[in-house]
Amino acid sequence: MATTWEYATIPLLIHNTKAILDQWGADGWELVQVVPGPDGTGLVAYLKRPTGER
Repeated sequence: MATTWEYATIPLLIHNTKAILDQWGADGWELVQVVPGPDGTGLVAYLKRPTGER
């Protein structure tokens, strides 16, 4: 059976990036990519985790 995934998109506060990512990682999320936000000034993180893993 293939793994199914759920995804999250979260804004990153540049002064608190590590704490934000550590918290999501502790909840089982894996960082996939960080890209500039839609306004061009902030960052957005894309995360994934297998469904059913909480």
